[in-house]
Amino acid sequence: MGRPIDARGWHFEVEDITTPATPVWHRIGNVNSWSYSPSENEETADTTTNDSEGAYEQDVMQRGATLEVTGLWAQTGTVRDPGQEYIDDVWAWRLGSESRNRVRYRHKSQTKWTVWEATVTPGEQGGEHNAKVGWGATFTRCGLPTTTDVVTEPEA
Repeated sequence: MGRPIDARGWHFEVEDITTPATPVWHRIGNVNSWSYSPSENEETADTTTNDSEGAYEQDVMQRGATLEVTGLWAQTGTVRDPGQEYIDDVWAWRLGSESRNRVRYRHKSQTKWTVWEATVTPGEQGGEHNAKVGWGATFTRCGLPTTTDVVTEPEA
C-alpha cells in the first residue's frame, strides 16, 4: 500500500510557442491550489431499452477533463512570472484554432509529464486591501492526453 503524496508537490508548465522553432516550457509560479476534474465535458448516450428490465443503462460517448490552478499574482520588480504572463498576455487572447496550446503537469516524484493540448480560461484577479493579488486559470483538455519523460537539464 502506497503513501499519500503532497498536493504541493505538483508542477504545472505551459508551452511558449511564440518562437515555434524552439518552444520553451514555462513553470506556472505561485500556485497554491489546483483541481483536476477527469469527468468534465463527459457526454453519455442513454441505452436503456425494454430489455434493461427497469435498470438504467448508458454508454460514454465523449470524455473530457479540466485542470484549474489558482494562486497569487507573481512578479519580481517589473518582471512577471513567465508562465502566468504567457497565459494572461499571449494564450488567453487567441481565438479559433489558434486558441489551443499545450500545458503539462506532474508530481515531483513522477518521471513522466502528462501533456494536454488545451484551451485556457483566465481566472479572476484581485484582492482586498490586506491581501495579495489572486491569480488563476482553467485548462480544458482537447483530445486525449499524452505523456513525455521528464528531462533533467545538465548541470553547468
